[in-house]
Amino acid sequence: MKQQTSLRNEIIAGIIGYFTTVYIVVVNGSILSEAGISLETGMIATIMASFVGTMMMGFFGKLPLILIPGMGINALFAYSIINNNDFTFQEGLAVVLVAALIFLVTAFTKIGVILKNAIPESLTHAITVGLGFFLILIGLEKSGIVISGGSTIVAIGDFTSTPVIVGLLTLFIAIFLFVKNVPANFLITMVIGTILAAVFGLQQPEVEPVHVHVNELLFIPSFTAMGDFAFWLAVFPLALILIFENMGILTGQLGMLKRQDSYNKAYRITAFSTLTSAFFGTSPTVSGAENAAVIASGGKTGRAAITAGILFLATIFIIPWISMVPNSAISPILIIVGFLMAQNIKHLPLNDFADSIPALLIVVMIPFTYSIGDGMAFGFIAYPIVKIALGKQNELTKPLIIISSLFFIEFVLKITGI
Repeated sequence: MKQQTSLRNEIIAGIIGYFTTVYIVVVNGSILSEAGISLETGMIATIMASFVGTMMMGFFGKLPLILIPGMGINALFAYSIINNNDFTFQEGLAVVLVAALIFLVTAFTKIGVILKNAIPESLTHAITVGLGFFLILIGLEKSGIVISGGSTIVAIGDFTSTPVIVGLLTLFIAIFLFVKNVPANFLITMVIGTILAAVFGLQQPEVEPVHVHVNELLFIPSFTAMGDFAFWLAVFPLALILIFENMGILTGQLGMLKRQDSYNKAYRITAFSTLTSAFFGTSPTVSGAENAAVIASGGKTGRAAITAGILFLATIFIIPWISMVPNSAISPILIIVGFLMAQNIKHLPLNDFADSIPALLIVVMIPFTYSIGDGMAFGFIAYPIVKIALGKQNELTKPLIIISSLFFIEFVLKITGI
């Protein structure tokens, strides 16, 4: 169906989309830097993956959707897959590559539908909520509002210290801009937060020329850990999240565009974009939630995405300036995105113990174990146990039983040290 629009409207929508999503360059770069690469390299990886994915969606999908590294997924990649398993960065990228291949298979076969029907909605919503609380915790830590406690696991930070004061001020400003629905509120938050840090003497402006090397544009995933069971236990939750999150996001956004007939094409392009992320050196890309702003601004065709993609590529020239953004300016974004993801708790069947107990275990254990994979394991193992206890074993599917068994085996191996 031919879309009634104009080149001017598409360009404007693409520009708006870029400014509402460009924050991801700094935020994702910061998270990647905690997984073994430099901040600059992480930002370059984010830019390249966003550029290629968005251009693919524009040229081949003819859709105004921007693809960027997913929030929550980047935390899974950095903190759970790499840091918790002691994988190298390249080994973590191998996990991304294998998970992307599984995602790609589901995009061209009926396996995706089988998995979607096999996993209870209560558990998929719980994963999103758990990721949200995990991001909130990370954001609070980055700002110094929450710290490691002496006699407790966590404790409140020193509210008399300048870094915490700046972090709190930036957080309140971010919340104000967000609830007022100010366009590009995340970008404005980063600018104001950086200025506040400089005013309070926390940020010394240092602008150095950007040096882009070929080895910073392309990465070679390492499969040295592929023989470890932990590798496959890292692949599995990542693949599940990619499949379910993209199903949900694309269904909603294409519904807004009234282009439901383009679902298969958009899903497959997103899967290909995820695959390229492993070679650009970043966590997987997804269709950004901010695409709602692109659609609301009149974006209807791929020209909006192409416009945003070109602007993303141009961002590489301002890396020296955006590298100055401090943690106090990034943490409020993590916290607010976490709040948005946590709102999925309203979809949990809290009046049904058979579904709510396993789901709430996932929600609680992801932040408490500081591991998304381990948090998911608690819920997936508990689900069949609770169902059997209530005499509802007929509600269990074979794929779910296999998934739960794999998580259980991983726990056994951890306990025995094998």
